Amino acid sequence: MGGRLEPTAYDVSRLHERLGAAAEAEGLLDVAYRTVDSPVGPLLLAATPTGLVRVAYEVEGFDAVLTTLAARISPRVLRSSRRLDAAARELEEYFDRRRTTFDLPLDLSLSSGFRQVVQRYLPQIAYGHTATYGQVARDVGNPRASRAVGTACATNPLPVVVPCHRVLRGDGSLGGYLGGPEAKRTLLGLERAA
Repeated sequence: MGGRLEPTAYDVSRLHERLGAAAEAEGLLDVAYRTVDSPVGPLLLAATPTGLVRVAYEVEGFDAVLTTLAARISPRVLRSSRRLDAAARELEEYFDRRRTTFDLPLDLSLSSGFRQVVQRYLPQIAYGHTATYGQVARDVGNPRASRAVGTACATNPLPVVVPCHRVLRGDGSLGGYLGGPEAKRTLLGLERAA
């Protein structure tokens, strides 16, 4: 009969990787992405040539995140692991409690203004420690902007790497989190257990 063989998921994945590698070699890849497993569920990682530009939780909808990246950065988006190998390795080390800070180049082009000021500050909250929205507002020089700090955390394009999970409400409760309260609780628990 000689029926046509259907490609397996492995075949399709390899084809995506080859396309991504070829596009990167030709300078045609503006946003590379891959997914990794983690204790807080699958994470989508995306990077431009400048650095890591997005970490997304599955609850955000990976297709929606990629569509937004295509609209805001470039439509030349492909799955390509190589550019994200260092990010994947550092995240694995973080979740294994072998890393407390990230040394990755970051592309902060998805945020601007006060939000970016806050997001640049967040890595200064030490591993295993927390701060309140009000404390962060004071530390970035705008003590009346605790709500804006909350918005900056809620719109952080690089959760986990830029540790908005370390920011709590003034009463010590969790507050909101892009990946959901359970993800925030898991990250805080992981850091406290180290």
